[in-house]
Amino acid sequence: MKPVKVMGVPINPVTNQQMESLISEMLSEKTTSTLMTPNPEMVMAANTNPELMAALQSADLVIPDGIGLIIASRLKNLGLKERVTGIDTMEKVLACCHQQQLSFFLLGGKPGRAEKAVNTIGKKYPGIRVAGCYHGYFQSDEEDGVLELIRESSPDVLFVCLGFPRQEIWINQKRCQVSSRLMMGVGGSVDVYAGEVKRAPAFFQKLGIEWFYRLLQEPSRLGRMSVLPVFLWKALWMKKDEMKDR
Repeated sequence: MKPVKVMGVPINPVTNQQMESLISEMLSEKTTSTLMTPNPEMVMAANTNPELMAALQSADLVIPDGIGLIIASRLKNLGLKERVTGIDTMEKVLACCHQQQLSFFLLGGKPGRAEKAVNTIGKKYPGIRVAGCYHGYFQSDEEDGVLELIRESSPDVLFVCLGFPRQEIWINQKRCQVSSRLMMGVGGSVDVYAGEVKRAPAFFQKLGIEWFYRLLQEPSRLGRMSVLPVFLWKALWMKKDEMKDR
């Protein structure tokens, strides 16, 4: 599936309906696939962070997690079809793991939250194979030990919840050091599964304004959210070719 470039970031024009078959395809491979979920904030950051841009450009599947990307695509007729969220995609991956008896490892979140998230997932999918979990607050001198823990548990899927850009760069750097079939950056999804953060009601999800609900919950995110109007302003005035090249 040929990607669409939005300010230099390649994004696959996938739909939610297509994701199940794409996930099954990636999980059937013996090589490691990487899946990343950019929103406008990440796209803007990638234009000033070469390591993040390289990680997104190297990923096997990049999905449009952000209504701003869809709006920009419509403004410039780029071809992105609909928003495909990271947490919904994670849910599809978990369902596939449960069905196919594949294992997963959850890396990220504050100490204790990964365990809470795994417990919630286990209740929703009884019998799902959990390879392990570990918090995301490890230091650089602990990284080798974390990698060894992951390698020893041999998960089919490795969910990396370190927040961007750390998780995308980490996945790109470590993909050859683990044997997982799929590595996916899932950001704050660990907090949702752990019950620490509530996901927006269906009404907000349908309108693509989950970001607004999150802002109501956490007003401190206002500074980060200000990137969205800047992104849309740039998208409005950029020519189509400029959008693709930056």
